Amino acid sequence: MSDTQAGEGGNSKVRRFMFVNRKAPYGTIYALEALEVVLIGAAFDQDVSLVFVDDGVYQLKKGQQTKDIGQKNFSPTYRALGDYDIEKLYVERESLQARGLAPDDLLVPVRVLGSAELGVLMEEQDVVLSF
Repeated sequence: MSDTQAGEGGNSKVRRFMFVNRKAPYGTIYALEALEVVLIGAAFDQDVSLVFVDDGVYQLKKGQQTKDIGQKNFSPTYRALGDYDIEKLYVERESLQARGLAPDDLLVPVRVLGSAELGVLMEEQDVVLSF
């Protein structure tokens, strides 16, 4: 039996899930769907981490105003991730820089990594899901 299958007595190994957020927060359902899946994964006591790359970095930007587009601003939910023991938040350095953003522009503390470092981290995961 592999280490990711159920162990003796039916206990299963905690799996490492990485969710890669690539899309802007509004205009598609990807960002909100990813957030919901992340919360579900954490509820099942999995090792969950989030990565924000490309326009996904905008999901964490402070000061989002959604009134004019008629959508609910779900960005405050990111502040509650710690309540679900989701504390592994990563942002790709190159994506931040390309969009003129800095870690201080973000809603929550993140670890900023270069694309090569993120690649290594992704290799260490059991499951990588991209939204």
